[in-house]
Amino acid sequence: MAYTARRAGYQYETSPRKLKPEYEPLKNPYSKKKSSTLKQKEQKPKEKRQLKPKVKIVLYVLIGFGILFAISYRNSLITESFSKKENMKKELSVLQKENAQLKINIQNSLNLANVEKSATAMLGMKKLDDSQKIYVNLPKKDYVEPASEQIIVTEEKGWFQKMIEGVTSLFK
Repeated sequence: MAYTARRAGYQYETSPRKLKPEYEPLKNPYSKKKSSTLKQKEQKPKEKRQLKPKVKIVLYVLIGFGILFAISYRNSLITESFSKKENMKKELSVLQKENAQLKINIQNSLNLANVEKSATAMLGMKKLDDSQKIYVNLPKKDYVEPASEQIIVTEEKGWFQKMIEGVTSLFK
């Protein structure tokens, strides 16, 4: 019975029934497209949300590899420069040993016997005979004359010493 009463327009409740408006606004023909794009937009963030953690993980792994590569490259440069330094130290020690040996050889070759040997062999020199020696007699008189002039050295005085001397000369 309630069903037939409602069809007839009878209302049991106190609130009035809603009437259809006389003017119905036309629906936008593009509204379906908007709703479909809205659905797509709603789906894309979900896909992006699912992709973001994967992308972040890959990005962090790449950054980690980059940092490890930079550290290993820096360590290889340090090792290379250290090996160059060690090689240069070895070369320096070898050169210092050679230099010391050459100094010893030079000192040994500067002996009077070695000089005499090289003078006779290479230059053809001979020792002096008694006939080649000439003796000269010199008088024992001293030919150096003493200085007749006296040289007086005066030091320049500073301004403070000049001032003190001026004040002391006033009291004398």
